[in-house]
Amino acid sequence: MNIQKWIKENTASLSDKCVAITGSTGGIGAELCRYLAELGASLVLMDRNPEKSRSLGEALRRDFPDIEVRYIKTDLEDIECVRDACDALKKIAPDILIHNAGAYSIPRHKCSTGYDNVFQINFLSPYFITKELLPTLREKNGRVIAVGSVAHDYSVTDPDDTDFSSRKKASLVYGNAKRYLMFALHELFKNENDVHLAVTHPGITFTNITAHYPKLIFAVIKHPMKVIFMKPKKACLSILHGVFEDTPYLTWTGPRFFNVWGFPKTKKLTTASSEEISRIFSTAENLYGEIEERGS
Repeated sequence: MNIQKWIKENTASLSDKCVAITGSTGGIGAELCRYLAELGASLVLMDRNPEKSRSLGEALRRDFPDIEVRYIKTDLEDIECVRDACDALKKIAPDILIHNAGAYSIPRHKCSTGYDNVFQINFLSPYFITKELLPTLREKNGRVIAVGSVAHDYSVTDPDDTDFSSRKKASLVYGNAKRYLMFALHELFKNENDVHLAVTHPGITFTNITAHYPKLIFAVIKHPMKVIFMKPKKACLSILHGVFEDTPYLTWTGPRFFNVWGFPKTKKLTTASSEEISRIFSTAENLYGEIEERGS
């Protein structure tokens, strides 16, 4: 099956839908925006860099002249910026919210919330945005799509080191944050009747798996990587699938073969115990409460 045939069989028109997406300007985000635009959606691009957002918007308008594109500056490391983004997004009232932004191997520091920036970018801010937008999304019978990662299974969470700030290995820190995001959202939506949830993952793509490698190593491995891992144009189909199909409780949608290659398939999530999931959700709710209280 080719990509266009998959799209024809698994999607529908989005001409009456508004889609808000974080991390729109990255490799996967930009390809996803093109698919959404092709299906007729209006877009809200939520990115840290407004210039990159507008550049993407202009490119989309050249290919899709009738598209409506709006912009909200969203720096997930800055919780006050995230609050402002939520206020702006509530006024727009999107039908669909896609948490696509993420950060893997970046310089680490504590954010104003007191938590590690990798933890905040990949979990804390997306969870906060979801909680803040839930009433608005309920009015639209809306949908939330979260982008998880195979890295979530690299370790279990640690109640004594919630954000893994004491850990040095990037894959563990990133995976911990994604673990929180995936399981906290599954619990949050467990009894939700008016807003739909899809937990998805693109597998390991050529862009994000090598972004942090030294140039010499990258030069050696880039050609084998291109063969082994999917390009963003195909990898983002799992996220696009989530725009149209829910993932039932404790399932996720990703590449069919070994979570690395192929068209989307929904599978069971069996990587966390019920006790850990309960603890993750309790922690998520407490952290949201902390941030909400600081802003009141």
